[in-house]
Amino acid sequence: VNRMALDGIRMPDGCYADGTWELKMHVTDLKRDVSLRVTGEIHIGGVMLKLVEKLDVKKDWSDHALLVGEEEDLAHKLLRLQLPNMKHMKVKVNFSDRVLQDIRHPEELSLLRKPRDPKKKKKKLEEAEEEALELEGPMLTPGSGSIYSSPGLYSKTMTPTYDSRDGSPLSPTTAWFGDSPLSEGNPSILAVSQPISSPDILVKLYKPQSLLDKAKINQGWLDSSRSLMEQDVKENEVLLLRFKYHSFFDLNPKYDAIRVNQLYEQAKWAILIEEIECTEEEMMMFAALQYHINKLSIMSSDHHMNNSEKEVDEVDAALSDLEITLEGGKTSNTLGDITSIPELADYVKIFKPKKLTLKSHKQYWCTFKDITVSCYKTKEEAHGTPALQMNLRGCEVTPDVNISGQKFNIKLLIPVADGMNEIWLRCDMEKQYAHWMAACRLASKGKTMADSSYNLEVQNILSFLKMQHMNPDPQYIAEPITTDINPECLVSPRYLKKYKNKQISARILEAHQNVAQMSLIEAKMRFIQAWQSLPEFGITHFLAKFQGGKREELIGITYNRLIRMDASTGDAIKTWRFSNMKQWNVNWEIKMVTVEFADEPSLAFICAEVDCKVVHEFIGGYIFLSTRAKDQNESLDEEMFYKLTSGWV
Repeated sequence: VNRMALDGIRMPDGCYADGTWELKMHVTDLKRDVSLRVTGEIHIGGVMLKLVEKLDVKKDWSDHALLVGEEEDLAHKLLRLQLPNMKHMKVKVNFSDRVLQDIRHPEELSLLRKPRDPKKKKKKLEEAEEEALELEGPMLTPGSGSIYSSPGLYSKTMTPTYDSRDGSPLSPTTAWFGDSPLSEGNPSILAVSQPISSPDILVKLYKPQSLLDKAKINQGWLDSSRSLMEQDVKENEVLLLRFKYHSFFDLNPKYDAIRVNQLYEQAKWAILIEEIECTEEEMMMFAALQYHINKLSIMSSDHHMNNSEKEVDEVDAALSDLEITLEGGKTSNTLGDITSIPELADYVKIFKPKKLTLKSHKQYWCTFKDITVSCYKTKEEAHGTPALQMNLRGCEVTPDVNISGQKFNIKLLIPVADGMNEIWLRCDMEKQYAHWMAACRLASKGKTMADSSYNLEVQNILSFLKMQHMNPDPQYIAEPITTDINPECLVSPRYLKKYKNKQISARILEAHQNVAQMSLIEAKMRFIQAWQSLPEFGITHFLAKFQGGKREELIGITYNRLIRMDASTGDAIKTWRFSNMKQWNVNWEIKMVTVEFADEPSLAFICAEVDCKVVHEFIGGYIFLSTRAKDQNESLDEEMFYKLTSGWV
């Protein structure tokens, strides 16, 4: 580096008489712009020494570098992005800019290095394994638009954007791309789901076999506060563009056609390659939705696009309820009765696995008031002292449902001083389950059934269950089994091993009866909702060693909590809510993250096999996302984002 001269950098106009010229630099750590007078003969090391002298800041600068950020021929290079739909796009990006600058919605999206399949001994040519979607993208620099949109056109307040030429509403695609150079091609293809063309594509994809494999994939997230060049990204390298944070803000089918489709695609592939677990009934439901979406995408490419606005208007009212789930439990305009807090009271079967009892489940008369469940031996004893009482604030709530077996269980992991108490609730029917499950989910967040999202949550749960129903008469199938179903592309490998293709096709068609009347956009939104309803949704795993622990475990990070998990089973050992967090700190030398809470002991763990900066950025990123509100202006608060995620402020 010290032998490299600056004469490779084209000098600007207006050099001084002595042959020197001004080199302008931005010091990322200090957020300061600095100018030095240099010549083309000076080497990079000399520039660094001059810079340190001028800054007059006592700091170890040994790990810093000088990056060229203004010359297109040096800084702008081609990058191959694999989109969430597994298609590839060539874009020209500024390798000296922060990763954040290259992405339109950095609060949700980021770049991930392609995971290496340990089973493959030789690296095959990536081009031979990729189904290419070659679209020449724009220069992804601040203010020039990006893969998804040009600044200012995406409306967080869901206000329609209008064409300045004729006053007509812009289509979803136009609203996303605006005047970006990409809009001159065919960007609408990114809003259309393309069926998987061959089972071989699914076979070739890397599939994580364990939670440890998933944790290794998460080691590859790029640092949003550093440039591609600093992170040793090469020209023409393939990076994965993914929704990093599972908290989707203001998702509106009217103006988010591309965003909705790419979210659907990321969910679809996560289920097919078993990145996230689901039951057999859920898998058939997902397959039926995927089959339905494929059919509508193919047969209505012209008709549907011409009637997309009308279609969206028709489902807008129904999907407004769905927005509650997609936005992580935000309130709606439905206010309900604010004078009293609703309560539940019914016979529910209780099971405590760690207690040795002869009967697996014992029936209690249970009341659900505020965020507390009280259990009595009989209904008549409800005015006395409960036999069991549970405060559900901060608990983990997991469904355990089998529609055909009429099993409607709710698994609760309730925080206690030394870990988590495991309690199971068993309901008798779907309606009872939906009400109790919705109440448990709200209580875990410290909310009561008086919250306006309660009734909508109940309806979403019932809708999710309804989509999993199978017709009791297999002969009642509105359409014959045809070769266009192609079950190898609709279900994950484990079910292909368990059943014959004909059996899977029949079950998919049975499940399809529950979704056959849905429009294309509604089916995609329902798919996303069902994905979010899975127990493992939104948990990003990292390998860690906890203070006081003897072996490596997993730390799971979600939009609202941290979870200490068993590395082999994935069971939650302890949960900490962000709402109870006071602060968190990182010891960069020993890679230790320490989190302090308001009313419980601190959490400390050392990151294993991953840069603790990645873990730190996930925590800070989710804290940042929790500050978003619809009444805020359009611009992203980059200063706050970096303050919470960069780790250097």
